[in-house]
Amino acid sequence: MLSHSFFCRVLGVAMCLAVTGLYQSSQSVASESLPVKTALVMPTQVKPTQEKPAEDSPATPATTTITPGSEKTGPGAAGKKVPEAEVKPLKIAHLKISGALTEGAPLEGLFGETSETLFTLIARLDKAAADKEIQTVVLEFGDLALGRGKIYELRSAIARIRAAGKDVWAYLDSADTTAYLLASACDKIVMPEPAMLMIPGVRAEVWFYKEMLSKLDVEPEVVRIGEFKSAGEPYTRKDMSPEFKKEMDELLDDVYSQIVSTIAESRKIPADKVRELIDTAVFTSEKAKSAGLLDEVQYESGLYEVIKKSHNVTSAKLTRNYGRKKTDADLSGLNGIITLMNALSGQTPASRKSSAPKVGILYASGMISTGSSQNSPLSGEVLGSETFIKAVRQLRDDDTVKAVVLRIDSPGGSALASDLMWHELELLKAKKPLVASMSDVAGSGGYYIAMGTQKIYAAPGTVTGSIGVVGGKVALEKLYNKLGINVVVLERGKNSGVLSTTTGFTESQREATRLLMNEIYEQFTSKAAAGRKMEVAQLEKLARGRIYSGNRALEIGLVDQIGTMEDAIRGALELAKVENPAKIERLELPKPGSPLESLLGPMGAESRMEARLEQRLKDLIPTALQPALQDELLMRMLANQPVLTVMPYRLELK
Repeated sequence: MLSHSFFCRVLGVAMCLAVTGLYQSSQSVASESLPVKTALVMPTQVKPTQEKPAEDSPATPATTTITPGSEKTGPGAAGKKVPEAEVKPLKIAHLKISGALTEGAPLEGLFGETSETLFTLIARLDKAAADKEIQTVVLEFGDLALGRGKIYELRSAIARIRAAGKDVWAYLDSADTTAYLLASACDKIVMPEPAMLMIPGVRAEVWFYKEMLSKLDVEPEVVRIGEFKSAGEPYTRKDMSPEFKKEMDELLDDVYSQIVSTIAESRKIPADKVRELIDTAVFTSEKAKSAGLLDEVQYESGLYEVIKKSHNVTSAKLTRNYGRKKTDADLSGLNGIITLMNALSGQTPASRKSSAPKVGILYASGMISTGSSQNSPLSGEVLGSETFIKAVRQLRDDDTVKAVVLRIDSPGGSALASDLMWHELELLKAKKPLVASMSDVAGSGGYYIAMGTQKIYAAPGTVTGSIGVVGGKVALEKLYNKLGINVVVLERGKNSGVLSTTTGFTESQREATRLLMNEIYEQFTSKAAAGRKMEVAQLEKLARGRIYSGNRALEIGLVDQIGTMEDAIRGALELAKVENPAKIERLELPKPGSPLESLLGPMGAESRMEARLEQRLKDLIPTALQPALQDELLMRMLANQPVLTVMPYRLELK
């Protein structure tokens, strides 16, 4: 028997394929336009680029000694003698930064040694800062898919290297705004001659599906509490409401201002001049150097000659992929097969449980839902309340855990799941200190779980707030009729069809839904007011579904401090009155699923088939259109969840 949820999935597929057809038909025109497009656009799923594992021992092939004549020099360097000022070679650490840099506990064992998360990368940067043998750090930037919270974390880590007295050089083959904001945190920026720098400002492109759904005879039914709660607008409107446009304009103004001030302060360029450069948008490397946006035009081979010259030395020792763990597992023979199968299933060698004091790092990443966490090829990471609550209880009951940092990168989701998670966090807070650290996004349900913590840290560009609720459903009766399907309804009770995805709301059903959502909104605002120590009336004026940047949230009292996760950890340990924070270990939860599940999807036969179908569909859809896949997830949630606490729209700031 075909269920209503099946038709919701089919509808989502139809949305994606319909938009794909429109996209492909436009390519004959688009291919003749300028092949450079930078924008504040909706997020696509970008998989982190894996680097080849390398050791950081000087004896490994990853370590290269650079002496005069061992490599080509840049323009003007040939024939010049560099006086030797010291006997020992200059030691240079090289790290490559690329991909999406997800957050969460890293994989353990064989596959964990070759994967990179945001905080495993930051640990490598901090290792370079503390390494007394290293004098210079070279950061090579590849393609990046990072939000403002992650950019802030990485810039702070680069600042720690510079504060340790080491010079940091950025090397980029090409760069967009994200890469340049990171590179500008370094002492020097280097690009090769054919490179292109693009800093075009910010732009929002919001997709609206109302007319397409009308052609499919699909009728979205959406009820919202809070005039700025705009999560349902892409399905019920052809354009933005005045409230939605107002909050988006304010957010873009804030983001643009942060870009200008960051570049101005980092590169010592007046803010008015930076605005002029942003209006220029695209630069060759030579023009970028003339404008003061970079320091050297060199190929990578010439980069190290320039570095040696700046230190007045003639030789240097370069360690590529500094700090990357070595993968030395022997996979030959029967033992190798057993090792590989154990790694695929997530089994790791048994180790004695540490009795040392710890700080717990509790990750909350992805759309919030009931059930277990999962990672879908179509809709990305989903944070399941059951998985999260299990991790909360483990941290609460572990006496070696002295404090907990809740790290949030979530736009919210199910109102029920958000409240269940909040309740467990309240029980944890009653036993040990609990603070929150916000990443790129911590809005609606993501803010809900943060609001009861003792202190909230956010990045300047974190997108947060969105205190409000939205609910509804998708009515498919006319689509069924178009397909030749007749649904016979037998019911008792005037509101028996309130959750049905066959018919739309009656006036009675709509009123019942609104009463439910008003009650949940009152719970949300009252709990937020208690957590923030505000009067409910004062908090409610800041709520109404409105989104804010981290800077703005600090001004109005929705967060306590602008800071990194390291700042949050220090704050939590201070609350716990830990005497020797340097010796504190870290326990990161929830643990990730096995690599086999990542490859094949959840272990149930039905789930595996669904995951394979989703992956096939994703492969068919052009990258530019994959943001629509996340819109399909929201439609499914509207069909399955009576009330949502979710952000007004998916956002990726570039």
